[in-house]
Amino acid sequence: MTIYTVNAGDSVNSIAAAYSISPDSIIYNNQLSSPYQLAVGQALLLSTGESPTEKRTIYTNGYAYPFINEFTLTETLPYLTNLSIFSYGFTTTGELVPPPLDDTWMIALAKEAGTAPILTLTPFGPDGMFNNNLITVVVNNMEIQQNLIDNLLEMVSQKGYEGVDIDFEYILAEDRVPFAEFVANVRTAVNALGYPVSVALAPKTSDDQPGLLYGGKDYGLLGAAADNVLLMTYEWGYTYGPPMAVAPINRVREVVDYAITRIPVDKINLGIPNYGYDWPLPYERGVTGARTISNTEAVQIAIDNNVPIQFDEVAMSPFFTYERDGIAHEVWFEDVRSMREKFNLINEYELRGAGYWQIMNLFRANWLLLADTFNIIKQ
Repeated sequence: MTIYTVNAGDSVNSIAAAYSISPDSIIYNNQLSSPYQLAVGQALLLSTGESPTEKRTIYTNGYAYPFINEFTLTETLPYLTNLSIFSYGFTTTGELVPPPLDDTWMIALAKEAGTAPILTLTPFGPDGMFNNNLITVVVNNMEIQQNLIDNLLEMVSQKGYEGVDIDFEYILAEDRVPFAEFVANVRTAVNALGYPVSVALAPKTSDDQPGLLYGGKDYGLLGAAADNVLLMTYEWGYTYGPPMAVAPINRVREVVDYAITRIPVDKINLGIPNYGYDWPLPYERGVTGARTISNTEAVQIAIDNNVPIQFDEVAMSPFFTYERDGIAHEVWFEDVRSMREKFNLINEYELRGAGYWQIMNLFRANWLLLADTFNIIKQ
């Protein structure tokens, strides 16, 4: 496939004619809406020939909530090895708290597509937020921990899950070792059913990186404890932070460079964001909050406001600014150029695969490029 950057005066028809391809294929690949306007600087994925014959084989995972649109899920499942359903919480006694909406339909669709449904375990408190007190209780009290593991095994068997993903955040530094031991204990139990256990890791660049996100995540211990790991290499640009790329490739590379010194490369999945942010300006810390948008929505905002899309050659990410109702905005998002950089990183380091947070919005061009770049493991 070819990535084409739109120039002034381009149209779908003129690009199609230049590459001797169907206009409909451009519209389909890039989810263009009638009347099929384009933004200068927009990256389009063009189907111009056969896929390469020599491709690495990788694992892929996507997180999704049970309120995902069925069409979006059905369109995405062919490109996923695993579907991590978000999420199951637990109580201070080790009882599981299922997601508020039914997840059985997602499990069924995943199995039909040859995708393994994965139970995602999170330490959510009553307010729906990560609660490190819950983590402390379960990793340090073996009776409660065993009850949680027993309930996990029962739920996996009852609903037909085919693995467990442990996504704990804000782990206290003093729980670093007990948390790794907990992951190892879950792995032993779930492996006995024939299924894997993965763990999500905050994006560290050193052993002693300060901060609540990092102190409780020991890359070496957790890499040994789990079957595989997800590097959460996103959220540099985030809702309450200053405008910047969500996953700048230079920062992502720093995390990978550190991770491979602590974890075997064939256990590492690179985290990839499937979203962007729209910040109102001027940015004021503690006051300004960005709006989360899909990647296709970002492009439509640029088109609607007749502004060009720019590309940061350091972050290797697209961005643009616009003004609406007297308020300036700055938008950062992902396109096929930024995704290609992440795929190149997976190839360069020979990583296990990719994990997407999250797949709630369809980004067809990404999936087509992924399949053009890699062979994807299916059941």
